[in-house]
Amino acid sequence: CLPHSKIRRLDRCSGNAFAVVGSSGQRGVVGGGRVSEARFSCLWLKMAACRRVQLLLLLMSLCLLSVRSLKPLPGFGNVHPPAAAMHQQFRAARPNPGNNAAAAAAAASSGAQSRRSTGWKLAEEQACRDDVTRLCPKHTWTNNLSVLECLQDKKEDTEIAADCNHLLWNYKLNLTTDPKFESVALEVCTSTMLELKECADEERGKGYLMSCLVDHRANITERQCHQYITKMTSIIFSDYRLICGFMDKCREDINTLQCGSIAVGEKDLHSQGEVIACLERAVVREAEQQDKARQIKDACKKSIMRVAELSADDFHLDRYLYFSCRDDRERFCENTQVGEGRVYKCLFNHKFEEAMSEKCRNALTTRQKLIAQDYKVSYSLAKACKADLRKYRCNPDTSMPRAREARLSYLLLCLESAVHRGRTVTGDCQGEMLDYRRMLMEDFSLSPEIVLHCRGEIEAHCSGLHRKGRTLHCLMRVTRGDKGTVDNLCQTALQTLVQSADPGADYRIDRALNEACESVIQTACKHIRSGDPMILSCLMEHLYTEKMVQDCEHRLLELQYFISRDWKLDPILYRKCQNDASRLCYTPGWNESSELMPPGAVFSCLYRHAYRTEEQGRRLTRDCKVEVQRILHQRALDVKLDPELQKRCLTDLGKWCSEKTDTGQELECLQDHLEELVSSCRDVVGNLTELESEDIQIEALLIRACEPVIQSHCHDVADNQIDTGNLLECLVQNKHQREMNDKCAVGVTHFQLVQMKDFRFSYKFKMACKEDVLKLCPNIKKKADVVICLSTTVRNDTLQDVKDQRVSLKCRKQLRVEELEMSEDIRLEPELHDACKKDINKLCSSVAYGNAQIIECLKENKKQLSQVCHQKIFKLQETEMMDPELDYQLMRVCKQMIKRFCTESDAKNMLQCLKLNKNSELMDPKCKQMITKRQITQNTDYRLNPVLRKACKADIPKFCQSVLNKASDANELEGQVISCLKLKYADQRLSGDCEDQIRVILQESALDYRLDPQLQVHCRNEITRLCAEEAAAQEQTGQVEECLKNNLLKIKQEECKTEVLNMLKESKADIFVDPVLHTACALDLKHHCAAINPGRGRQMSCLMEALQDKQVRLQPECKRRLQDRIDMWSYAAQVAPAEGFSDLAAQVMTSPSKNYILLMTALAVSILFLVGLLCGRITKRVTRELKDR
Repeated sequence: CLPHSKIRRLDRCSGNAFAVVGSSGQRGVVGGGRVSEARFSCLWLKMAACRRVQLLLLLMSLCLLSVRSLKPLPGFGNVHPPAAAMHQQFRAARPNPGNNAAAAAAAASSGAQSRRSTGWKLAEEQACRDDVTRLCPKHTWTNNLSVLECLQDKKEDTEIAADCNHLLWNYKLNLTTDPKFESVALEVCTSTMLELKECADEERGKGYLMSCLVDHRANITERQCHQYITKMTSIIFSDYRLICGFMDKCREDINTLQCGSIAVGEKDLHSQGEVIACLERAVVREAEQQDKARQIKDACKKSIMRVAELSADDFHLDRYLYFSCRDDRERFCENTQVGEGRVYKCLFNHKFEEAMSEKCRNALTTRQKLIAQDYKVSYSLAKACKADLRKYRCNPDTSMPRAREARLSYLLLCLESAVHRGRTVTGDCQGEMLDYRRMLMEDFSLSPEIVLHCRGEIEAHCSGLHRKGRTLHCLMRVTRGDKGTVDNLCQTALQTLVQSADPGADYRIDRALNEACESVIQTACKHIRSGDPMILSCLMEHLYTEKMVQDCEHRLLELQYFISRDWKLDPILYRKCQNDASRLCYTPGWNESSELMPPGAVFSCLYRHAYRTEEQGRRLTRDCKVEVQRILHQRALDVKLDPELQKRCLTDLGKWCSEKTDTGQELECLQDHLEELVSSCRDVVGNLTELESEDIQIEALLIRACEPVIQSHCHDVADNQIDTGNLLECLVQNKHQREMNDKCAVGVTHFQLVQMKDFRFSYKFKMACKEDVLKLCPNIKKKADVVICLSTTVRNDTLQDVKDQRVSLKCRKQLRVEELEMSEDIRLEPELHDACKKDINKLCSSVAYGNAQIIECLKENKKQLSQVCHQKIFKLQETEMMDPELDYQLMRVCKQMIKRFCTESDAKNMLQCLKLNKNSELMDPKCKQMITKRQITQNTDYRLNPVLRKACKADIPKFCQSVLNKASDANELEGQVISCLKLKYADQRLSGDCEDQIRVILQESALDYRLDPQLQVHCRNEITRLCAEEAAAQEQTGQVEECLKNNLLKIKQEECKTEVLNMLKESKADIFVDPVLHTACALDLKHHCAAINPGRGRQMSCLMEALQDKQVRLQPECKRRLQDRIDMWSYAAQVAPAEGFSDLAAQVMTSPSKNYILLMTALAVSILFLVGLLCGRITKRVTRELKDR
């Protein structure tokens, strides 16, 4: 009964040659003689001293059984006796009488006498002789069990004759049901029978005892009993009819499914593992198709699963798989030892190899599907995790063969729950779990729910991608919406599978991801231990970077789509936040679910608590908040990683953002169309935007793009664990630094534009002004409107000198920041942008946004603007002139000059300070040019010059009312009011403060003709014709004005001539108004007129007197220039005579010949008076003479 080598060793041990023969089942022959059954006991006692007694006992037991098995069987007859009996037995067993049976009977008859003397041999039977000679080694011919093993383990069933198959079948069936099997089992398994009472109570003679012992093989500790039962197992598992009760329980199902025959001779294939395989496939098909498949009885299912479970130890025992994979075993697992399911695992690992045969792959898949339905079908998993299953109460309910608790997914979820809770699970069990989690991710067909519910999606989108997890990832991609739509049941099945496999805990479980991302992991994540959950986070951090490859990017996003929908699938998040989730969100256990708090809602609950203030209470722990922020950063990379956002905004994404497919564009698109979104989507996008305003680092793509400027200018605030909007504010303030790249600038500007839609989107502004907004600006939502409302309130309180301002101090400070930020880009002022959109397209289409360049362009083209835009620009300029700090271009260009000259100046006096230092040698040319632009703007309308407006508040209505009557609220007066004041300045009729301001304006405009709007309007053509060279020089030294004065006689346009004459008239009032003359006579003023105060023509009169005084010697240039001015004034007096007595008096008083004129006037008056007196005397004398008459 044992291999030949063991028999030889046993011969040496016993000292006798022996053989086994049969004699109608009653007697045996040892050493060549007949021995009764009674002598066997004696022989066993004599051999007890042998050091190989256990092997000997096993040998004798099997030999005795071989002898005993030869007794007649019901319906079959004796196997060995007389030829007539043998012939009768073969005829009874033969399905169809024929030549083969006759030949077998003849062979049996001719060898009857020999069998009586030498024992019955399978090898000598006519039905099997040829097959034994052809297929089995010669040394095995004398051992019936060796011949049986040899013939039943051949590759193909067709290699053995049908009659031989039939003979083998009945021989094994005879052995199985022989009571001597049970007798030997009772003798060699004495201790085991005491332990296994259920086996001891089994009915004898029907094979039930042997089946029970085989079922409990793993619990047998007796060595000889275990060896004996193991040997019997190889016999029992060769055919489904040899397993106790299997035939009765599955008879109906086998016939219905046409899996084979249960009647002897109806279908006589040797390997009845085909029948079991057929039933196993039917069980799998029922799970995958449910109502569409034929339902198998529960009793039969239990038997089928029990067969699979009992064959889990040794793959030889699964006859169908053994024959299907024998070549593949030699190819892939040649050095793998049999037992404990090791060959199964080896074959599973090579299942998708190209060299694996399709038949073996299918057989392995069927077995894996059975494991998925009942984990005990895997010997190694059941053994490794037995203690852990009991410890964490994951044991299956044995009352149902395929109960939920027996499923592989339930086992994995239960044990994973223990791991995630920090419990200890043995290393062997975790290793087995890892293998089977990887197995589930590699082959979608092992999950019957996916096969059932995702069949349509697989056929439509994923056909031909069965291997290495590609189908599963294809389904994930379809679920993401990248290739179509997916059924809810299919999505649920995928989510369940991902939870069972838990690839978030170890990326290696997902073979497709592992292979796609191997290069990225080796370069970007090599500092992290292989298999660590942080590998996935590392890959997400490098998403959309240069280190990421496209295939890895796709696989990663497909997996993250499902992980993001269940917070428990991120092991780090779960570990750090499970206590917070239980405390704040009332979550169930890891492998449990709750309708009140589904997995997707837990994370929403966590991040709502993550950003609460201390006053609001119930905050997350620090570690949990860090993980929540990490997840938020990852979700910001792709809108599909935010389940709530995708669910509520699916319609809006299709409506507004179908063409926005690049990274991060979908969320930006939703934010751009915030007002047009449906309310549910608008709420989600609004909440997310509000959250980003507090922690801009959630915008991972933006932070990645802004890394250079953050490192250079914002590293202090970026390093803070808690960001309260400081980082975004820093990025806005440094938006135009040289380190700022286009991507960062665009991202920051976009967020600024989004903030304008709701003041809540500006975290610092919201926190500083929340109460003020509720009190002063209720029902106002848009940030621009809120800023205007609060700014107006602040301005009114300031103008009215209100002691207690209505806007709080912290709000006023933040309001200033918001106003400055809004001034940088016209798009941040929606009303202005909307009003000027057409003008921008027409006049400034080539100008980039940002740096207030569009606003500056509109200012420069102010005269060409539409009426609506012109009014808005004028209002903007009025605001900027009142508060120069809001003039972004001025503050940007003159930033360094402000630091140099105006550090002590108030913000509202900044432009005035810059104007005073404009002509300094240290003044930056660009800043000087910008100051000049602002001066030109101010001189176009007195309302744009707050200092002048305040100083001349009384003079303007008094002297220039006619001009004011023509003015409109939003259009410039083109310098008419200032021109009016200039004339009154020449007449010396202005108030002191107003006169001082006009003097400054006159002095500035005398150096640069562009500062005189009226001159520029009326003399543009004349300047081009007569003074083109001086105008092109732009030296701002009064050369253009001097040119016009010198060419006064050549000026053709009367309006221009009048303006030049006015300049001459103004210069008589103050020498500083005439820069050329002042420069020429600077030394003479110092020597001869130093004691005379400037203004009202006093210094000019001093120089004229000096010119007439022959004792005073003036500088030649000064003398020449003075003489030129006298000639010009004379001509001016002729061309433009006085318009009235006051004008005449003013001209006389400002005339260089004032004294002469006054003297002559006085002389004339005196002469007239004397003449009057004389005429009066004469008249009186005549009258008296007449009276005397």
